[in-house]
Amino acid sequence: MNKILGKEQLSDEVWRMDIEVPHIARERKAGQFLILQVDVDFGERIPLTIANANPETGSITIVFQTVGATTHKLAQLEAGDTVASVLGPLGRPTKIEKVGRVVCVGGGIGVAPLYPIVQAQKAAGNHVTVILGARNKSLIIFEKEMREVADEVIVCTDDGSYGRKCVVTVPLKDLCESPTPPDEVVAIGPPIMMKFCAETTRPYGIHTVVSLNTIMVDGTGMCGGCRVTVGGETKFVCVDGPEFDGHKVDFDNMMKRMKAYKGVEMRAHDSFHVCNLDVAARDLEKKQ
Repeated sequence: MNKILGKEQLSDEVWRMDIEVPHIARERKAGQFLILQVDVDFGERIPLTIANANPETGSITIVFQTVGATTHKLAQLEAGDTVASVLGPLGRPTKIEKVGRVVCVGGGIGVAPLYPIVQAQKAAGNHVTVILGARNKSLIIFEKEMREVADEVIVCTDDGSYGRKCVVTVPLKDLCESPTPPDEVVAIGPPIMMKFCAETTRPYGIHTVVSLNTIMVDGTGMCGGCRVTVGGETKFVCVDGPEFDGHKVDFDNMMKRMKAYKGVEMRAHDSFHVCNLDVAARDLEKKQ
């Protein structure tokens, strides 16, 4: 059992949670993830990236969005409650080198796992520019933390409610065409965002790393649920990744596979957001 030390709601359906897992806090490296199970006897195992860790307190930070049944159950827990199982750290750590100028692009909750990578890139001596993107101002997360570490932070919102009114590929292209283009780009976010970040940097030959969050069950490469095609070869995100060369990932195939359980997720999501008045009205209709 792993104790929940703190919980914070970042937006309508995005939560930040600190959990006591000493061995992961000590051993995790930038880019790695964990697999969490809420229930003891029965429950889905879900992959979540590690947004931060404190070896001194033995705590890790996760950021998640309530999409399916498990993330909704997790969001219902409070500080002092426990999580049945937390397995990790898993996956290959981010390859961090001093390359010069690095641009880190984060979209939505993908900003959270980007944070330790920004920390590591800066610690390696790189000049780091961060681009944060979301639909609106209320969905921008980790801006304060990023500004404390990065050399520059550019914020984009789809509706223009904060920062620049544009998608993240607009400032990314500007930087690629600047007198001091990036030597490396790291992008984490929705698959479609990562795909177009890779397409933006492709003409300039800039090495682009993406972190994939596919369907995953066991996290050891046994089930094959997380398989993706990279450079024409089959790879498993849990053991070969989660990071890959963005110019080699078959995003279209990956996005098609990720829709497999979309209907189940939507029904689970809706079941946690049923209006009590609607339920009462339906019950009344049945009695009449």
